[in-house]
Amino acid sequence: MRAVDFRPHRRFNGVKTALLFGALWALLLVVGMFVGSGRYLWAFAVAGVVLTIVPLWNCDKIAIRAMRAYPVTAQQQPTMHRIVSQLALEMRMPMPTLYVSPTPAPNAFATGRSPSRAAVCCTEGILDLLSERELSGVLGHELMHVRNRDILISSVAAALAGVLTSLAYGLMWYGAGSRGRGRDQRAIGAFASLTLIVLAPLAATIIQLAISRTREYHADEDSARATGDPLALANALAKLERGIDAAPLSGDPRLRNVSHLMIANPFRGGALTRLFSTHPPTEQRVARLRTMASGSATSR
Repeated sequence: MRAVDFRPHRRFNGVKTALLFGALWALLLVVGMFVGSGRYLWAFAVAGVVLTIVPLWNCDKIAIRAMRAYPVTAQQQPTMHRIVSQLALEMRMPMPTLYVSPTPAPNAFATGRSPSRAAVCCTEGILDLLSERELSGVLGHELMHVRNRDILISSVAAALAGVLTSLAYGLMWYGAGSRGRGRDQRAIGAFASLTLIVLAPLAATIIQLAISRTREYHADEDSARATGDPLALANALAKLERGIDAAPLSGDPRLRNVSHLMIANPFRGGALTRLFSTHPPTEQRVARLRTMASGSATSR
């Protein structure tokens, strides 16, 4: 069995993760200055500490729970297990935990804070849609995210997006509960609520867009080299595009917060949605892979 030996694509993911946590702290402290005229600033500082530790240590669980995924064994998913174990061995990396999400929307993702704590999840839809050859290309792509250490920033971004969404709802209730208080308190509550309602989704979007689209191109190329079959992944991506159009994920905020982890954008969308997507256009990814396949065939 050949070992895959090439340099992973480094993208300063540790620095980006620290910057994301810094942005979260700044947002919490700014809001804390306005809620209760700054009397509860200490509470927001404590929340910042908690919301730093929890996403970092539980980022894999947050994404898995959002997709309602369950762990699977080699007996339950022999094809998936065989492909991942073989690729992990060739890539000289630990075997990740395998999960399946009970949703017909075809997709897959990897999550976790390090290769030794990684998880790979497939939806039931993708397992039904793709051939074994195509599934190998997809799982190779996800393992390359693990090998390139993309999963740390991606998983933390998913967790922070969820935190900000929850915070927006919490401040909205705070504003609603301030109606029976004094005029100043009502004004503060209304301002805080409006700020979080506007800023939290915006901040979550910025967090997700902080993840470079090039990570998908790199994972595509590395997977094609690892499997030696660029056309398999190209065909899989084309199938996923059609499958997602037929069965997209719901608009649940929890699912939107983990959508950037997935191999393909799981939502339907027009030109504006695609512009702000964390995924490059599928047709461009397919074209690049087919060009790789043509180059490989020419060099033989």
